[in-house]
Amino acid sequence: MILTDTHCHLYLEQFNEDIEEVYRRSVEAGVTHIFLPAIDWKSFEKMDDLYHPEITFYKMAGIHPCSVEDVWPFEEQKLADLCERDDVVAIGETGLDYYWSTDFVDQQKASLRMHCNIAKATGKPIVLHNRDSTTDLLDMIEEEQDGTLTGVWHCFTGTVAEGKRAIDLGLHLGIGGVSTFKNAGVNKTVSQLPLEKMILETDAPYLTPAPHRGKRNEPSYIKLIAENLAELHDRSLEEIAEITTENAFRLFGVK
Repeated sequence: MILTDTHCHLYLEQFNEDIEEVYRRSVEAGVTHIFLPAIDWKSFEKMDDLYHPEITFYKMAGIHPCSVEDVWPFEEQKLADLCERDDVVAIGETGLDYYWSTDFVDQQKASLRMHCNIAKATGKPIVLHNRDSTTDLLDMIEEEQDGTLTGVWHCFTGTVAEGKRAIDLGLHLGIGGVSTFKNAGVNKTVSQLPLEKMILETDAPYLTPAPHRGKRNEPSYIKLIAENLAELHDRSLEEIAEITTENAFRLFGVK
């Protein structure tokens, strides 16, 4: 059984002290494919430090919406050059975040459009962060969609209608730890949306699934998210692992 974590910040300092143990637990849980979204320029550089013989890592390049104010203005060509590299499988993470601040909304939107342009130019999927910005985010994706834009709504927490709209716009849904929270309502929503448009993610070290909520997240917890999704859709764990891994490989164009 192969499980895939499509969104994991394993290069962050939260993993510095026990990274080998994190690797070991990941392999034991069957999580042998890990996708690494970038937050800024420095995070992309740190990805090269990650290595384990039984884990395949995949890089992304992008500027997180909460990092835009620190690097703005940045050159679109600099980002494009990174994203055109053969070892980069996706563009992101990018998106909109109105939770922490709305002081840089214009810059976030400009950054998102840059990422969309690069995604379409390279033919690689875009990874979208969304917090308190669903309508604006989906409206922008609709404006940018020319029939070639693909990607994922990372950490999906929307309604059924929003999920269906995202799928109609060419997006997959990233199912993470929030789907295991019984009081969040996401579990009921996820049960009503199609598995063929879902991929699994931890967003480690953040958004840890139950029953470890409040602690540091890590790739091995993908199995908990998969088990919960299996229960929600009345499928076996093996089926969920196969379906979501195949979805991820197809979306990101990897074998």
